[in-house]
Amino acid sequence: MGRIAVFGTQEINRDGHLYIGGIDTKDLAREFGTPLYVYDTALIKDKINQFKKAFDKHEGITWQIAYASKAFSTLAMIQLVNEQGLSLDVVSGGELFTALKAGMDPKRIHFHGNNKSESELAMALDARIGAVIVDNRDELELLERMCAERDQQIAILLRVTPGIEAHTHEFIMTGQDDSKFGFNLANGMAQQAVQQALQAAHLQLIGIHAHIGSQIFETDGFTGAIRVMLKHVNKWTRELGFALNVLNVGGGFGICYTEKDRPLPITSYIDAIVETAEEECARYRLPLPALWIEPGRSIVGEAGTSLYTVGAAKTIPGIRNYLSVDGGMADNIRPSLYQAEYQAICANRALEPKTNKVAIAGKCCESGDILIKELMLPETCSTGDLLAVFSTGAYGYSMASHYNRIANPAVVFVENGEAALVVRRESYEDLIRYDVPLKNLSPNI
Repeated sequence: MGRIAVFGTQEINRDGHLYIGGIDTKDLAREFGTPLYVYDTALIKDKINQFKKAFDKHEGITWQIAYASKAFSTLAMIQLVNEQGLSLDVVSGGELFTALKAGMDPKRIHFHGNNKSESELAMALDARIGAVIVDNRDELELLERMCAERDQQIAILLRVTPGIEAHTHEFIMTGQDDSKFGFNLANGMAQQAVQQALQAAHLQLIGIHAHIGSQIFETDGFTGAIRVMLKHVNKWTRELGFALNVLNVGGGFGICYTEKDRPLPITSYIDAIVETAEEECARYRLPLPALWIEPGRSIVGEAGTSLYTVGAAKTIPGIRNYLSVDGGMADNIRPSLYQAEYQAICANRALEPKTNKVAIAGKCCESGDILIKELMLPETCSTGDLLAVFSTGAYGYSMASHYNRIANPAVVFVENGEAALVVRRESYEDLIRYDVPLKNLSPNI
């Protein structure tokens, strides 16, 4: 096995079967069906502990880790995060509702988003969540008005764009000047927002936030953003009387999808963030603020594996061999959306020689529904065999759709030889649950 094929508790037995959490993936597929999202919860806990230990070794700092729930949000996942003592980053009313139903402490919930509705903000205020990360002037004014009407206070951070372009796909870059997110630092928008927030009677401006992108494999983007932000904070402190209590540098820490990926150890990211913040605060003689981060993919990405049953095969002599599976872009749109790459194995023939180059095709009615363009598999891998695609724990389930009226897969958590169903597989009846038949509509339609 190559290094990219084994994460967490994954192992291959002498029969060539892939095990996760002590369970044969063939047994998981037999019990729960395919496609199937499988999460190694021991690996999730280990990733969380790596972040905690990375902060703990730095004395004299205050820190907070908020799981970015957009990566993967279910009741069970939020409960797991809560048990591990993390805070939570939500970006919609639906994610907030899920968090509250899961029993998450509202004080540890942070609400993000570039276009929060009044009803979503009302839900956040009703729950008295810990903080709202304000994204634009309209939201700043709306939130102050709503709080004034309620005679309620709310802690806020201002999201800023520091002008840092992370080395990643353009669709997941967010810190550059031309971004739909946040207040621009370079053109003075952020300073105006700071001044307006400080004058707002019901908003407690506790800090600033920046998220420069995702799938980042170096520390320069984070350290550069911190230097830019603290340079402006120094100016605001002197001119506006702003006191920075929280510096939130977001997430985006890279993970391993294929053998080309070389993510840094978690401690490398945290060391760079902490040391740069300490250096810059010392430079400007500013008190060191609490340091917040928002990992999502880096907590759940490598812990997730998608299982598929192999179906039809097609050979185009001299061009390509196709193997189709019973899932595709409906349960993992990332390859179609921004050319994401994955590795996979035949989970019940993992020890056999890999001599057949194939493309893994999804079952959706789209030519672009190709999960993996080139993959080496055993010649014997064919109809009825099991394909395991690695590192699908982030943005698979959360971005799943009903395209072609395909029902969403089930989700299971595995650990120490036990499997727990945490999301039931949808039925065809579920697909039409909210449809309204024509006979029930107005006769004028």
